[in-house]
Amino acid sequence: MSIPDAPNVEPLSEFTYIIGPGDSLEMFVWGNPEISRSVTVRPDGKISFPLVEEMPASGKTSYQLAREIEKELAKYIRDPLVTIILGGGLGPYSEQIRVIGQATKPQAVTYKENMSLLDLMIQVGGLGQYAAGNRGIIIRKVNGVQQEFRVRIEDLIDGGDISANINVLPGDILIIPESFF
Repeated sequence: MSIPDAPNVEPLSEFTYIIGPGDSLEMFVWGNPEISRSVTVRPDGKISFPLVEEMPASGKTSYQLAREIEKELAKYIRDPLVTIILGGGLGPYSEQIRVIGQATKPQAVTYKENMSLLDLMIQVGGLGQYAAGNRGIIIRKVNGVQQEFRVRIEDLIDGGDISANINVLPGDILIIPESFF
């Protein structure tokens, strides 16, 4: 069975970052500096801060989380105004791009709007010494069905073939196999 080449799908132009475990958040409560602080989303997806013991944060946008925090703080503070700034993290697992195999630095990477295969390879430090880059595979869910597509990383990086530079999507898994000797 032959694996088809990866299609160059349209990039996500309306991408909104979703908060996930491990993300660091800067929480500002206007007029209340004693409550404003940095928090990290725990592995269970919740955060804790003054006046609110636990609140689910994972799976929400920073805007959604700020409005929920305002509702909780309204029990103690008149008309709270909350702003959340994302300080860093990877987002939820479903939004990460995972690179495994013969990359210089295999890792999970945060998806960024309009991200391409070249952008991804720069983040993981390129191909490893023993990589078979033109036999790379992207595993992607298409309409709820997991599919595999071939990518030509070596042609892109070493050969400068820009036609091999496809768009990647949140949830993609890139597998870079080892070459045969």
